[in-house]
Parts: sequence; C-alpha cells; structure tokens
Amino acid sequence: MTQPVCDAIVLAGGRGSRMADPENPAAPHEVDKPAMTVGGRRMVDIALDAVTSCRRTVLVGPTRTGVPDHVVQTRESPVGGGPVAALAAGLRSLDDRAEGTADLVVVIASDLPFLDAATVESLIGAVSRSQTDAVFARDSAGRTQFLLGVWRHAALRSALAQLDSVEGAPMRTILPADHLVIAVSGVEDCDTPADLLAARLAAQQPETLEVSDALERVRSRLPALPIRRIPLQDSAGTVLAEPLVSRTALPAVDISAMDGYAVCGTDPWTLRSDIAYAGTSDIAPLIEGTAVRIATGAALPRGATSVVRDEHITRESDGSARRIPTAPQSDDTRRRGEDWLPGTELVAAGTPIDAAVRSLAASAEVFEVAVRGPVRGRVVISGNEIRSTGPLAPGETRDVLGSVLPEYLAHCGITVVDVTLLEDSATGFRDVLTRTRDVDVIIVVGATGGGAADQLRGTLAGIDAETVVGRMRMRPGGSQITAALPDGTVVLGLPGNPLAAVGTAMLAAPAIVDALTGRTVPSRIGLLSNAAEVRSSTPRIVPVTADGTRWRADTRVRTAHLAHLVGRDALAVIPAKVSADEPVTILPLPHH
Repeated sequence: MTQPVCDAIVLAGGRGSRMADPENPAAPHEVDKPAMTVGGRRMVDIALDAVTSCRRTVLVGPTRTGVPDHVVQTRESPVGGGPVAALAAGLRSLDDRAEGTADLVVVIASDLPFLDAATVESLIGAVSRSQTDAVFARDSAGRTQFLLGVWRHAALRSALAQLDSVEGAPMRTILPADHLVIAVSGVEDCDTPADLLAARLAAQQPETLEVSDALERVRSRLPALPIRRIPLQDSAGTVLAEPLVSRTALPAVDISAMDGYAVCGTDPWTLRSDIAYAGTSDIAPLIEGTAVRIATGAALPRGATSVVRDEHITRESDGSARRIPTAPQSDDTRRRGEDWLPGTELVAAGTPIDAAVRSLAASAEVFEVAVRGPVRGRVVISGNEIRSTGPLAPGETRDVLGSVLPEYLAHCGITVVDVTLLEDSATGFRDVLTRTRDVDVIIVVGATGGGAADQLRGTLAGIDAETVVGRMRMRPGGSQITAALPDGTVVLGLPGNPLAAVGTAMLAAPAIVDALTGRTVPSRIGLLSNAAEVRSSTPRIVPVTADGTRWRADTRVRTAHLAHLVGRDALAVIPAKVSADEPVTILPLPHH
C-alpha cells in the first residue's frame, strides 16, 4: 500500500478567554494560550513537534518567533474569526504551494500539552485504513477533540466550500457525515487555569532518586551563569570561568634568592663599594673578578655569573672576597621564569577564587579575570507558625534557622542577600518565587512535604518550573526539591526541621553552586569507626566527629534542633547497610 502524502495545519490563534485569571481583575481578558508552557515547552512547539513527519506544516495564528524555518505561518481572516476560519486560511496556504495537493491533512490545536508524534501517526493510520472522510480523537473523559484529527484533503476542501461564511462558524457545521472517532490517551486539552495547573503537575518529575543520581542530575541539568570579566579585587566568591594564565615570567629577571654577593667569574673577587638593592635597576655591570653586595630580591647586575650567600663568603683585609673553602659550590640565583614563563596556565577553570588564587593572579600580573558568580541566594522561612521576635503564642515556633542558615550556605558557596518569613499561601509563594531579579537561588525552608499547608510544589507547577529533583532516598531531608524557574532562577526546597534543613542544604547546595559556576571541587570521603552502630536500610545524613583517621557518627539524632551539630566536625552521607570499609561522603561543617 502506498504511503499517503500528509500535510498539517496547526491552529495557534484564538482569544484563550477561558484561560484568563478570574481572581485577578487586572489580568488580561485574552490569553495567548499556545505560548503557555508545560514542562518548560510552549504548547505551540509541542503541537509542531507532533507533526514533524508531515510533508508541509502551516501554522495559523499570530506570527511567532522560535518556529522552525520550514513551517509556513499565516493568519485567519478576519483575525479572531474562529477555528473554521483558521482552517480555511491554513488550507489556502497549503493549496498555494507548488508541491501539489496532499492526500491527508492533519488538523491539531495548540492546547494539547501531552500530544506526541505517535498519537498523530495512529490517527493517520486509522484514516488510511478506512474509507471515512476524517478521523478524530476521543480523550479519556469521553470528549471528542474535533481539533485533533486527520481529514482527507478533498473532504476538508469540500466542507469549507459549502459554507457561505467561515467567520464564527462552529466546527460542527463542517463535520463530514462519514467520520470515525477513536479513543486516544494523553490528549486532554488545556482550556482553563485548572487544566493548565493539572498538566504542569503531571509534567513534573515524580521519582525518588538515589543521592548520587540526584546530585548528578542537578549538576547536569542546571545551566551555568553567564561569564563576566571583572577586576581581580572584586572576585571574592566567584569561580574561574577560564584558566588563569600568566602574563609575565616569574621572576621577570634573574634575581638574588639570598642576601649575599653577586660575583663574576671565580674568586678571589674585588669587592665594589656599591650595593644592589631590590627594586633598583641602575647598578653597574660586573666584570671578571669583581663582586657587589646584593639584597634578597634584587636584580643581578649584567655580567654576574652567580650569587654567593653571606654565610659562604669571607672578606679579606685587602678588600677582596673569597668563598669559604668548606662552603658548597651553590648558586643562590633565581633565574628568569624559574617559577613560570608568560602563557603558563597557573590555575584551571572551575577553581573557586580565594585569597591564594587572587595573590597568585597578582604575581602573574593578571588583574582582570573571567568568572561565574558569586551565587546570590534568598532564604525564605515558610510557615504561619514561625516567629522571629516576641513571645510565642500556643502552637507557634521560634525561627531558629533564619540567622544561621546563611552561614551554612556561605560555606557551600552561596552568598545570602536577605532572609524573609513567609506565610503558607499560594499567593505568597507565587510572589516570592517570581521576585527573582537580584538572586540566583531561592532557598525555601518548609512546605516541601506535599501536605495540606505545603504550597511549594503546587506553586512551582503553577508557574511551570522544571523539577530537577523531586525527592531523594535519604533521611532526614528526603522531601527536598530542586527546581528551575522559567527565568533560570534555581529553587532549593528544604524540609522544615532544623537539622534536616541544614543537612539537606549542606548536601544539595554545593551541587547547585557547581552547576551554576562550573566549579570543580573534589568530594571528601572517609571511613566510619562505628559503621555497625549506624547501619540502616535507608541512606542517612548524620553528624560525625573526627576519630583518629576515621569518623565517628552519632548513633541517636534528633532533628528538631541543632544540638547534634555542637562540637561536631562534619556531616556524613551514610549509604544504606554501610560496612566498616565502605567510604562515606564527608561534608565538613563551617570552621572545620
């Protein structure tokens, strides 16, 4: 059987009035529904991807950027004339092409967030095997989706030609008497904000990941911050985006490594009265058999063959100088480029810029560096019951993290710009998650569990954030969530219990910083001295103290406070059923 030639018409116009926010009078009454995203993709792009096997594709609606070049864009007339008018415009555009008439025409709307090419192919197959004029999809709710179907080209042209006017005509006026409706899964459309939220929730990553897989996903999925070139003195807290390469040799010239004498030839040497000091450049050249006193760091005068340190020289009464017979025949000269030459890579890209790197850059005459970062964060403590000041009413809880979490995050590489308390409401969460211009990461404490008062996951879905890690197989802190907002801002959701929050932050925040800055910092591992006492069926984060060459883990830990971090050196990520000779990941605590 000959494969039918198939073209596609994708409808991406309309007013989207049912998608308008009824609770916000200031919101626009018309919404560009095809431009809305589900799972980080515009619904119009989802529709276009579903018809990539078609010979030609016409997109009907307002002109859009980011559309493949092969897609022809057109507009219904009059604008806003409805789906039948849009179909007529699309068909005219197809008929105007030189390739000739197709056998079949796929017609789909751009509000089907889970439509894929396999579904379209199944509809094409159904109409090809039948004698009907069209095949339409029926969704799981039993509704026929007349804007998800495949028509015989002649039948569609004939149906449109019979109308006196296509403007405002309902789809039922062109439906052929001879058509099929077949059940198809995953083709529910998005007409209302509730539909959109349900689709975005369904698109989120639901699985619980192992710790290593979760951290690797964070490092690989989050895009890096842009590279900036900044003065060296402003680079604290940043990470090298390009290797640090020396601009000059070190030493730049031959210099003395010790206080002593610059000499020419072999002794005895006639000692001149002048002295070569560091920073001077006008010292007269030496000739054979002469010497001059020289200070540490001073440039060797021209003609000098070596430097003899003070303690290896004896001065004679006639004004000459000799090497002490028992002194070694050493040369205390630091030769040009002995440490490095121009163009030498001194520090690799991905290295955090600390005091040593800044000093090294200055030594190499590098005063501007290419960096990413610093990573700026906002801490949000959520919960109606949280109070930072004043007496506590029954049921209220003191904020014990707002003042200390910035210190732990700074240790991980995140500079906290502010800390705020947030009541548990969808509006409040939406406001704080969309106020992101001055930060790279929003760290939310609490609201991650998915309970009645936990608004974070639903709010992230509502603004179509990408869930990078939904949960980790670990305790405490398995409910953590790492997500990327549409503008690229990262959200790190931490559990509300203090120890769980700190432990999860110490584990997840470094991976986020690695991703955003390109930082490459080796992980630290160690062995437990009491592995048998803390063995568990689930991976755990546990405070540990140094125990000789090993680490001793706390055997009983309460998460409602930070008492178990007092006097501890680090946290350990302990695998399930750990053995005494199995390395564990060590997360050093600040100041250790």
